[in-house]
Amino acid sequence: MIGGFALTPFDAAAILIVLAAALGYLNYRFVKLPSSIGLTIMGAIASLIVVGLDGLFPGAGLGHDIVGFIAGIDFHTNLMEGMLSFLLFAGALHVDWQEMARGRWPILVLSTIGVALSTVLVGSGFMFLSRLIGFELPAIWCFVFGALISPTDPVSVMGVLKRANVSPALEATVAGESLFNDGVGVVIFTILLSSAMSGKPFSIAHAAELFAVEAGGGVALGLAIGWIAFRAMRSVDEYKVEVLISLAVVMGGYAVARPLHASGPVAMAVAGLIIGNAGVAHAMSETTRDYLHKFWDLIDDILNTVLFLLIGLEVVTIPGDLRLLVLGLAAIPLALACRAVSVVLPLRAIRPTHRYGLIAPVTLIWGGLRGGISIALALGLPDGPARSVILAATYVVVLFSVIGQGGTIKRVLEHLTAREART
Repeated sequence: MIGGFALTPFDAAAILIVLAAALGYLNYRFVKLPSSIGLTIMGAIASLIVVGLDGLFPGAGLGHDIVGFIAGIDFHTNLMEGMLSFLLFAGALHVDWQEMARGRWPILVLSTIGVALSTVLVGSGFMFLSRLIGFELPAIWCFVFGALISPTDPVSVMGVLKRANVSPALEATVAGESLFNDGVGVVIFTILLSSAMSGKPFSIAHAAELFAVEAGGGVALGLAIGWIAFRAMRSVDEYKVEVLISLAVVMGGYAVARPLHASGPVAMAVAGLIIGNAGVAHAMSETTRDYLHKFWDLIDDILNTVLFLLIGLEVVTIPGDLRLLVLGLAAIPLALACRAVSVVLPLRAIRPTHRYGLIAPVTLIWGGLRGGISIALALGLPDGPARSVILAATYVVVLFSVIGQGGTIKRVLEHLTAREART
């Protein structure tokens, strides 16, 4: 409710799209930063302006209205049960599975063992840091944070990889690993969150069973839906119908996944791979390919813009506790160190069959940006004492990742590429 008026879901969506369009316009015209970086900075500035105005004019109730607006959005339903599948499907469309097949073992190991290892390491470190700083956060909630911050987002770094002239195999490995660690990370997050909300002791055996059912079911469902969509697209030649089929895959497929207890995000990642490769190569005309990619690029940009804006506005709802900022800053090196360990150890384990130079681990570590997926998972947390702590830490880590890592990854890769060319 804002100013005494009850917000409908359409009102909330309209406000977010208008704000996102305005900030996107300002960034394009005047700030001229990459979209994800510019919108993250501008969302943060907008939230700080709201906080400042609320402090100067407490009677205006601006902060209260923003809090009411944020509270009126059902994040769990809108993000966990919809937006994630759109993001993963859109990302999967651009992954070349022939190049990805060359790096199948690194992708498989990094997106499963690597994510699980990162979750444990980040969760353990976050528990130590939070208690050191003065937050008595239950261990299971610390591991929930580990699960949501471990997945990486390929969208904002893929353009940089192309401009830096890294090998297609490495580019596909980064994209494939990021795509599947998103799906696996969401499954692990869901399992840990359910355990945290139930209050029951965490069981590794039960968690492994749930993981097998959700992830395995998601792969099977994605294969089935992707094959059906591929056959349907191949039988027609009309771009409007084929784009509509792709939209039906995401929305209908996710609706089917819920009663089957299969992972919707994993299913959409698999279906996106099938449509983005077999579908694009054998079932579409050039016109349809163009429209399909442009449609899903736009969907992806809109969703990421709204997510970055929401995380900026969400700062207004976080309690003004300096310890939260300290914890968030401490979580930055923790997340990077755990990412490094969860990348380097698996790569060393498979080194006998895969030789990597320095550029591969650096690309996977420094180019492993946290973005829309982590934001969506954090915003979808239920209300409670742990939410503000985890949300604040996520905000700081994502802010650094997008601005610090995203803003320097091109120069880092160009330096490493030139160095390897000289040796």
